[in-house]
Amino acid sequence: MTSSATIRVSLPHIAKIIDHALLQPNLTDAEIDTGLEIAKRCNVATACIKPYSIAAAKKALAGTDVQICAAIGFPHGNSVTQIKVAEAVQAANDGAQEIDMVINVGKVLSGDWDYVSAEIKVINDAVVAEGASLKAIFEIDYLEDEHIIQLCRICNDIGVAFVKTSTGYGFVKQTNGDFNYQGATVSDVKLMREHCGPEIQIKAAGGVRDLNAFLYMMYLGVTRIGTSGTVGILEQAKARGIGIDEVEVTINVGSFGINGGY
Repeated sequence: MTSSATIRVSLPHIAKIIDHALLQPNLTDAEIDTGLEIAKRCNVATACIKPYSIAAAKKALAGTDVQICAAIGFPHGNSVTQIKVAEAVQAANDGAQEIDMVINVGKVLSGDWDYVSAEIKVINDAVVAEGASLKAIFEIDYLEDEHIIQLCRICNDIGVAFVKTSTGYGFVKQTNGDFNYQGATVSDVKLMREHCGPEIQIKAAGGVRDLNAFLYMMYLGVTRIGTSGTVGILEQAKARGIGIDEVEVTINVGSFGINGGY
């Protein structure tokens, strides 16, 4: 692997890659309002919120081009398909232009691909019928490469707008009883890009904590990144001399671990 790579970016370009995440279960209404103001001020792609926050987001983001992304079946994807469909349709009707939906990981690991495919298709059909776009969340910490590849194939066939790496909450129990979480990794993003058609976009979420990781994800073909660290990333970009006009920036590829982690 080379030790560096370059990419041409601007501050507005970086901002429009961001889904500003307001998904922590303990966020108060006041904290959500503050987060929505950050999304508005930074002019990100979307505010990614829990469905009950859509009304607040519509009010806060009115008159801007920051869109609303609602997470459904979140964070574990275990609701029955009919409930996921109802939740997605409700969110779209309430004003969400994008829907992030967690797949049924247990069915993936069981090899019940007919169930997985049918669920993604019916939810995608319902979302598209409401004029919104679907992101299918894989939760890659639980999966092996063969699962990720098959999910990409299914999403290719269905025509899902985005595939997404993680929720940010997919903690995996280790043999010592601890719970670890890695989120989006270089190796997984490369695998998804390789096996998804060019028309399917990739969203990385979880683990993208600084500007260098952010830029490398962009370099690998990621077009949306979910983060709650929007302000810090944009401040790091300014410190690197990234402004309104596009500039060439060097990425330190050598800072990424052998397994693709950060």
